[in-house]
Amino acid sequence: MDYVSALVPPVVMAVFFIGVIRVIVKTQGGANKAKEDAAVDAALARVEGTRQSSARSEA
Repeated sequence: MDYVSALVPPVVMAVFFIGVIRVIVKTQGGANKAKEDAAVDAALARVEGTRQSSARSEA
């Protein structure tokens, strides 16, 4: 029975690891991709706008 108790932790960790990878792969793209891309684009535009306005005020 020692071999069973030695094998259980790696098997459990492997199952959870596979589950995490599946969730990561499933959440990439799809319907939420457009929303996520739009949010990133808006954040980058805000940063660029702030950077340009601070550069104008320094000049």
